[in-house]
Amino acid sequence: MTRYILIKIGYGFLVMLGVITLVFFLFAILPSDPARMMMGQRSDIQTEEAIRKEMGLDLPKSVQFLAYLNDLSPISWHKTKDQDSFFYLNDDNYSYVKICSFPESSLVLKKPYLRRSYQSKRLVSDILAEALPKTALLALVSIFFAMIVGITIGVLSALYKDSWFDKIALFFSVLGISLPSFFAAILFAWIFAFVLADYTGLSMFGSLYSVDDYGTGIYVDLKNLILPAITLGIRPLAVVVELTKNSVLDVLSQDYIRTALAKGLAKRTIIIKHTLKNALNPVVTAISGWLASLLAGAVFVEYIFDWKGMGVVIVDGLDKYDFPVVMGSLLYVSVILVLINIITDIIYGWLDPRVTMK
Repeated sequence: MTRYILIKIGYGFLVMLGVITLVFFLFAILPSDPARMMMGQRSDIQTEEAIRKEMGLDLPKSVQFLAYLNDLSPISWHKTKDQDSFFYLNDDNYSYVKICSFPESSLVLKKPYLRRSYQSKRLVSDILAEALPKTALLALVSIFFAMIVGITIGVLSALYKDSWFDKIALFFSVLGISLPSFFAAILFAWIFAFVLADYTGLSMFGSLYSVDDYGTGIYVDLKNLILPAITLGIRPLAVVVELTKNSVLDVLSQDYIRTALAKGLAKRTIIIKHTLKNALNPVVTAISGWLASLLAGAVFVEYIFDWKGMGVVIVDGLDKYDFPVVMGSLLYVSVILVLINIITDIIYGWLDPRVTMK
Protein backbone atom coordinates (compact mmCIF):
# COMPACT_ATOMS: atom_id res chain seq x y z
CA MET A 1 0.00 0.00 0.00
CA THR A 2 2.89 2.38 0.79
CA ARG A 3 4.44 1.84 -2.64
CA TYR A 4 1.04 2.43 -4.24
CA ILE A 5 0.64 5.77 -2.39
CA LEU A 6 4.17 6.91 -3.32
CA ILE A 7 3.53 6.12 -6.99
CA LYS A 8 0.33 8.17 -6.95
CA ILE A 9 2.12 11.10 -5.29
CA GLY A 10 4.85 10.90 -7.96
CA TYR A 11 2.25 10.98 -10.74
CA GLY A 12 0.63 13.98 -9.06
CA PHE A 13 3.95 15.83 -8.96
CA LEU A 14 4.52 15.22 -12.69
CA VAL A 15 1.00 16.41 -13.48
CA MET A 16 1.56 19.63 -11.52
CA LEU A 17 4.86 20.23 -13.31
CA GLY A 18 3.05 19.88 -16.63
CA VAL A 19 0.29 22.25 -15.51
CA ILE A 20 2.79 24.87 -14.33
CA THR A 21 4.64 24.68 -17.65
CA LEU A 22 1.43 24.98 -19.67
CA VAL A 23 0.05 27.87 -17.60
CA PHE A 24 3.31 29.85 -17.77
CA PHE A 25 3.88 29.56 -21.51
CA LEU A 26 0.18 30.07 -22.28
CA PHE A 27 0.22 33.49 -20.61
CA ALA A 28 3.79 34.26 -21.70
CA ILE A 29 2.83 34.22 -25.39
CA LEU A 30 -0.21 36.47 -24.97
CA PRO A 31 0.15 39.83 -26.77
CA SER A 32 -0.04 41.97 -23.66
CA ASP A 33 2.25 44.36 -21.80
CA PRO A 34 1.87 44.08 -18.00
CA ALA A 35 4.01 47.19 -17.44
CA ARG A 36 1.68 49.34 -19.54
CA MET A 37 -1.41 47.83 -17.90
CA MET A 38 -0.03 48.62 -14.45
CA MET A 39 0.75 52.23 -15.35
CA GLY A 40 -2.37 52.95 -17.41
CA GLN A 41 -2.53 56.39 -19.03
CA ARG A 42 0.31 57.67 -16.84
CA SER A 43 2.84 55.38 -18.53
CA ASP A 44 6.09 56.55 -20.09
CA ILE A 45 8.88 54.59 -21.73
CA GLN A 46 11.40 54.89 -18.87
CA THR A 47 8.90 53.82 -16.20
CA GLU A 48 7.65 50.90 -18.31
CA GLU A 49 11.21 49.66 -18.86
CA ALA A 50 11.91 49.89 -15.12
CA ILE A 51 8.79 47.86 -14.34
CA ARG A 52 9.67 45.24 -16.96
CA LYS A 53 13.11 44.88 -15.41
CA GLU A 54 11.65 44.64 -11.91
CA MET A 55 9.23 41.92 -13.07
CA GLY A 56 11.88 40.10 -15.08
CA LEU A 57 10.07 40.65 -18.37
CA ASP A 58 13.29 41.73 -20.05
CA LEU A 59 14.80 38.27 -19.49
CA PRO A 60 14.59 35.42 -22.03
CA LYS A 61 11.48 33.24 -21.70
CA SER A 62 13.55 30.28 -20.54
CA VAL A 63 15.06 32.31 -17.69
CA GLN A 64 11.61 33.69 -16.80
CA PHE A 65 10.30 30.13 -16.60
CA LEU A 66 13.14 29.04 -14.31
CA ALA A 67 12.45 32.09 -12.13
CA TYR A 68 8.75 31.16 -12.02
CA LEU A 69 9.61 27.61 -10.95
CA ASN A 70 11.99 29.05 -8.36
CA ASP A 71 9.21 31.26 -6.97
CA LEU A 72 6.76 28.36 -6.76
CA SER A 73 9.17 25.85 -5.26
CA PRO A 74 9.11 25.55 -1.42
CA ILE A 75 12.90 25.11 -1.56
CA SER A 76 14.41 27.80 -3.75
CA TRP A 77 17.71 29.50 -4.55
CA HIS A 78 18.13 33.26 -4.35
CA LYS A 79 20.88 35.85 -4.64
CA THR A 80 21.66 37.87 -1.53
CA LYS A 81 24.15 40.44 -2.89
CA ASP A 82 22.89 41.70 -6.25
CA GLN A 83 19.72 43.69 -5.46
CA ASP A 84 19.11 44.43 -9.16
CA SER A 85 18.85 40.72 -9.96
CA PHE A 86 15.38 39.25 -10.48
CA PHE A 87 16.51 36.34 -8.26
CA TYR A 88 17.30 38.64 -5.33
CA LEU A 89 15.91 37.49 -1.98
CA ASN A 90 13.09 39.97 -1.35
CA ASP A 91 11.72 40.08 2.21
CA ASP A 92 8.58 41.94 1.06
CA ASN A 93 7.33 39.02 -1.03
CA TYR A 94 7.54 36.16 1.46
CA SER A 95 8.96 34.99 4.77
CA TYR A 96 11.64 32.33 4.61
CA VAL A 97 14.07 30.21 6.58
CA LYS A 98 17.61 29.84 5.31
CA ILE A 99 18.70 26.26 4.79
CA CYS A 100 22.27 27.03 3.81
CA SER A 101 24.21 30.13 2.69
CA PHE A 102 26.81 30.71 0.01
CA PRO A 103 29.03 33.79 -0.61
CA GLU A 104 26.42 35.59 -2.74
CA SER A 105 23.31 33.40 -2.55
CA SER A 106 21.22 31.25 -0.23
CA LEU A 107 19.02 28.17 -0.34
CA VAL A 108 15.79 28.93 1.53
CA LEU A 109 12.59 27.24 2.67
CA LYS A 110 9.47 29.31 1.98
CA LYS A 111 5.85 29.25 0.92
CA PRO A 112 5.24 29.18 -2.86
CA TYR A 113 5.31 32.75 -4.15
CA LEU A 114 2.55 33.46 -6.71
CA ARG A 115 3.74 37.06 -7.25
CA ARG A 116 1.59 40.19 -7.05
CA SER A 117 -1.56 41.43 -8.71
CA TYR A 118 -1.03 43.91 -11.54
CA GLN A 119 -4.02 45.94 -10.42
CA SER A 120 -4.07 45.97 -6.61
CA LYS A 121 -0.34 45.17 -6.04
CA ARG A 122 -1.47 42.72 -3.35
CA LEU A 123 0.08 39.30 -3.01
CA VAL A 124 -1.86 36.83 -5.15
CA SER A 125 -1.68 34.30 -2.31
CA ASP A 126 -3.53 36.76 -0.03
CA ILE A 127 -6.24 37.36 -2.64
CA LEU A 128 -6.77 33.65 -3.18
CA ALA A 129 -6.65 32.91 0.54
CA GLU A 130 -9.74 35.11 0.93
CA ALA A 131 -11.63 33.57 -2.00
CA LEU A 132 -10.70 29.87 -1.79
CA PRO A 133 -12.54 29.02 1.47
CA LYS A 134 -15.80 30.34 0.02
CA THR A 135 -15.45 28.27 -3.16
CA ALA A 136 -14.37 25.22 -1.14
CA LEU A 137 -17.41 25.58 1.12
CA LEU A 138 -19.72 25.91 -1.89
CA ALA A 139 -18.19 22.87 -3.65
CA LEU A 140 -18.18 20.67 -0.53
CA VAL A 141 -21.79 21.51 0.37
CA SER A 142 -22.81 20.84 -3.24
CA ILE A 143 -21.05 17.48 -3.42
CA PHE A 144 -22.33 16.51 0.04
CA PHE A 145 -25.86 17.32 -1.09
CA ALA A 146 -25.38 15.32 -4.30
CA MET A 147 -23.83 12.37 -2.48
CA ILE A 148 -26.39 12.00 0.33
CA VAL A 149 -29.48 12.61 -1.80
CA GLY A 150 -28.10 10.79 -4.85
CA ILE A 151 -27.07 7.61 -3.01
CA THR A 152 -30.41 7.49 -1.18
CA ILE A 153 -32.46 7.90 -4.36
CA GLY A 154 -30.18 5.48 -6.24
CA VAL A 155 -30.59 2.72 -3.64
CA LEU A 156 -34.37 3.19 -3.55
CA SER A 157 -34.52 3.13 -7.37
CA ALA A 158 -32.61 -0.16 -7.39
CA LEU A 159 -34.82 -1.72 -4.70
CA TYR A 160 -38.00 -0.58 -6.49
CA LYS A 161 -36.84 -1.02 -10.05
CA ASP A 162 -39.38 -0.13 -12.79
CA SER A 163 -41.73 1.43 -10.25
CA TRP A 164 -43.17 4.94 -10.57
CA PHE A 165 -40.45 6.17 -8.19
CA ASP A 166 -37.73 4.72 -10.41
CA LYS A 167 -39.22 6.32 -13.54
CA ILE A 168 -39.50 9.75 -11.90
CA ALA A 169 -35.91 9.48 -10.64
CA LEU A 170 -34.74 8.56 -14.15
CA PHE A 171 -36.58 11.53 -15.67
CA PHE A 172 -35.04 14.04 -13.27
CA SER A 173 -31.60 12.41 -13.63
CA VAL A 174 -31.65 12.93 -17.39
CA LEU A 175 -32.93 16.48 -16.90
CA GLY A 176 -30.23 17.24 -14.33
CA ILE A 177 -27.40 15.98 -16.55
CA SER A 178 -28.72 18.02 -19.48
CA LEU A 179 -28.77 21.36 -17.66
CA PRO A 180 -25.55 23.42 -17.98
CA SER A 181 -24.47 25.11 -14.75
CA PHE A 182 -24.87 28.67 -16.01
CA PHE A 183 -28.39 28.01 -17.33
CA ALA A 184 -29.44 26.20 -14.14
CA ALA A 185 -28.09 29.12 -12.09
CA ILE A 186 -30.13 31.68 -14.05
CA LEU A 187 -33.23 29.46 -13.92
CA PHE A 188 -33.00 28.81 -10.17
CA ALA A 189 -32.26 32.45 -9.39
CA TRP A 190 -35.31 33.58 -11.38
CA ILE A 191 -37.73 30.96 -9.97
CA PHE A 192 -36.72 30.74 -6.29
CA ALA A 193 -35.24 34.20 -5.69
CA PHE A 194 -37.54 36.31 -7.86
CA VAL A 195 -40.87 34.62 -8.65
CA LEU A 196 -41.12 32.76 -5.33
CA ALA A 197 -39.02 35.17 -3.26
CA ASP A 198 -41.91 35.96 -0.89
CA TYR A 199 -42.19 32.27 0.02
CA THR A 200 -38.53 31.18 -0.03
CA GLY A 201 -36.99 34.31 1.45
CA LEU A 202 -33.94 33.77 -0.77
CA SER A 203 -31.95 36.44 -2.58
CA MET A 204 -30.61 36.39 -6.14
CA PHE A 205 -27.28 37.84 -5.01
CA GLY A 206 -25.23 37.46 -1.88
CA SER A 207 -22.00 36.05 -0.51
CA LEU A 208 -21.10 34.14 2.64
CA TYR A 209 -20.84 37.34 4.66
CA SER A 210 -23.48 40.05 4.85
CA VAL A 211 -23.68 43.44 6.55
CA ASP A 212 -26.43 43.88 9.13
CA ASP A 213 -29.26 46.35 8.62
CA TYR A 214 -27.50 49.03 10.67
CA GLY A 215 -24.15 48.65 8.89
CA THR A 216 -22.38 48.07 12.18
CA GLY A 217 -21.14 44.51 11.68
CA ILE A 218 -20.67 41.54 9.37
CA TYR A 219 -22.31 38.17 9.96
CA VAL A 220 -22.30 34.77 8.25
CA ASP A 221 -25.37 34.44 6.04
CA LEU A 222 -25.72 30.73 5.18
CA LYS A 223 -29.03 31.44 3.45
CA ASN A 224 -27.08 32.73 0.46
CA LEU A 225 -25.41 29.32 0.15
CA ILE A 226 -28.62 27.40 -0.60
CA LEU A 227 -29.28 28.27 -4.24
CA PRO A 228 -25.64 28.16 -5.46
CA ALA A 229 -25.06 24.82 -3.69
CA ILE A 230 -28.19 23.20 -5.11
CA THR A 231 -27.45 24.59 -8.57
CA LEU A 232 -23.92 23.15 -8.53
CA GLY A 233 -25.11 19.87 -7.04
CA ILE A 234 -27.80 19.05 -9.61
CA ARG A 235 -25.57 17.51 -12.28
CA PRO A 236 -23.45 15.33 -9.95
CA LEU A 237 -26.66 14.35 -8.15
CA ALA A 238 -28.07 12.97 -11.40
CA VAL A 239 -24.88 11.01 -12.10
CA VAL A 240 -24.70 9.62 -8.56
CA VAL A 241 -28.33 8.43 -8.74
CA GLU A 242 -27.76 6.40 -11.91
CA LEU A 243 -24.37 5.05 -10.86
CA THR A 244 -25.65 3.99 -7.46
CA LYS A 245 -28.71 2.33 -8.95
CA ASN A 246 -26.76 0.34 -11.55
CA SER A 247 -24.03 -0.60 -9.09
CA VAL A 248 -26.50 -1.77 -6.42
CA LEU A 249 -28.40 -3.84 -8.99
CA ASP A 250 -25.13 -5.45 -10.09
CA VAL A 251 -24.11 -6.30 -6.52
CA LEU A 252 -27.57 -7.62 -5.65
CA SER A 253 -27.25 -10.15 -8.47
CA GLN A 254 -24.07 -11.66 -6.99
CA ASP A 255 -24.08 -15.15 -5.48
CA TYR A 256 -23.03 -14.07 -1.98
CA ILE A 257 -26.03 -11.74 -1.74
CA ARG A 258 -28.37 -14.55 -2.73
CA THR A 259 -26.67 -16.76 -0.13
CA ALA A 260 -27.17 -14.11 2.55
CA LEU A 261 -30.85 -13.87 1.62
CA ALA A 262 -31.19 -17.64 1.73
CA LYS A 263 -29.71 -17.67 5.24
CA GLY A 264 -32.47 -15.37 6.40
CA LEU A 265 -30.51 -12.15 6.91
CA ALA A 266 -32.67 -9.06 6.96
CA LYS A 267 -32.72 -7.19 3.66
CA ARG A 268 -31.83 -3.95 5.41
CA THR A 269 -28.72 -5.57 6.92
CA ILE A 270 -27.69 -6.97 3.54
CA ILE A 271 -28.07 -3.58 1.86
CA ILE A 272 -26.12 -1.64 4.51
CA LYS A 273 -23.38 -4.13 5.43
CA HIS A 274 -22.84 -6.17 2.27
CA THR A 275 -24.13 -4.23 -0.72
CA LEU A 276 -23.25 -0.57 -0.23
CA LYS A 277 -19.51 -0.99 0.42
CA ASN A 278 -19.00 -2.95 -2.81
CA ALA A 279 -21.40 -0.78 -4.77
CA LEU A 280 -19.82 2.55 -3.83
CA ASN A 281 -16.49 2.12 -5.69
CA PRO A 282 -17.68 3.71 -8.96
CA VAL A 283 -19.65 6.29 -6.98
CA VAL A 284 -16.54 7.42 -5.08
CA THR A 285 -14.64 7.77 -8.36
CA ALA A 286 -17.48 9.75 -9.92
CA ILE A 287 -17.79 12.06 -6.91
CA SER A 288 -14.08 12.91 -7.03
CA GLY A 289 -14.32 13.69 -10.74
CA TRP A 290 -17.40 15.81 -10.21
CA LEU A 291 -15.73 17.73 -7.41
CA ALA A 292 -13.24 18.85 -10.05
CA SER A 293 -16.12 19.82 -12.34
CA LEU A 294 -17.77 21.74 -9.51
CA LEU A 295 -14.68 23.90 -9.10
CA ALA A 296 -14.85 24.69 -12.82
CA GLY A 297 -18.61 25.17 -12.89
CA ALA A 298 -18.37 27.40 -9.83
CA VAL A 299 -16.91 30.13 -12.06
CA PHE A 300 -20.30 30.65 -13.73
CA VAL A 301 -22.46 29.98 -10.70
CA GLU A 302 -20.46 32.25 -8.39
CA TYR A 303 -20.53 35.06 -10.91
CA ILE A 304 -24.31 34.81 -11.40
CA PHE A 305 -25.08 34.62 -7.66
CA ASP A 306 -22.29 37.10 -6.79
CA TRP A 307 -20.68 34.55 -4.46
CA LYS A 308 -17.27 36.11 -3.72
CA GLY A 309 -15.16 33.03 -4.40
CA MET A 310 -12.57 31.83 -6.91
CA GLY A 311 -15.03 32.17 -9.78
CA VAL A 312 -15.46 35.90 -9.29
CA VAL A 313 -11.67 36.32 -8.81
CA ILE A 314 -10.93 34.50 -12.09
CA VAL A 315 -13.55 36.43 -14.09
CA ASP A 316 -12.36 39.78 -12.70
CA GLY A 317 -8.74 38.82 -13.37
CA LEU A 318 -9.49 37.95 -16.99
CA ASP A 319 -11.55 41.09 -17.44
CA LYS A 320 -8.72 43.30 -16.15
CA TYR A 321 -5.85 41.28 -17.70
CA ASP A 322 -4.55 40.59 -14.20
CA PHE A 323 -2.59 37.52 -15.27
CA PRO A 324 -0.80 36.69 -11.98
CA VAL A 325 -4.19 36.37 -10.28
CA VAL A 326 -5.55 34.14 -13.06
CA MET A 327 -2.39 32.02 -13.16
CA GLY A 328 -2.40 31.65 -9.38
CA SER A 329 -6.07 30.67 -9.42
CA LEU A 330 -5.46 28.00 -12.05
CA LEU A 331 -2.54 26.59 -10.06
CA TYR A 332 -4.60 26.58 -6.85
CA VAL A 333 -7.41 24.67 -8.56
CA SER A 334 -4.92 22.26 -10.16
CA VAL A 335 -3.29 21.47 -6.81
CA ILE A 336 -6.69 20.81 -5.29
CA LEU A 337 -7.69 18.51 -8.14
CA VAL A 338 -4.42 16.57 -7.95
CA LEU A 339 -4.82 16.15 -4.18
CA ILE A 340 -8.42 15.03 -4.66
CA ASN A 341 -7.38 12.43 -7.23
CA ILE A 342 -4.61 11.12 -4.96
CA ILE A 343 -6.99 10.85 -2.00
CA THR A 344 -9.59 9.18 -4.24
CA ASP A 345 -7.05 6.61 -5.46
CA ILE A 346 -6.08 5.86 -1.86
CA ILE A 347 -9.74 5.43 -0.85
CA TYR A 348 -10.35 3.28 -3.92
CA GLY A 349 -7.36 1.12 -2.98
CA TRP A 350 -8.76 0.74 0.53
CA LEU A 351 -12.17 -0.28 -0.76
CA ASP A 352 -10.68 -2.72 -3.27
CA PRO A 353 -7.19 -3.98 -2.19
CA ARG A 354 -6.74 -5.65 -5.60
CA VAL A 355 -6.06 -2.19 -7.08
CA THR A 356 -2.84 -1.79 -5.03
CA MET A 357 -1.46 -5.06 -6.37
CA LYS A 358 -1.36 -3.97 -10.01
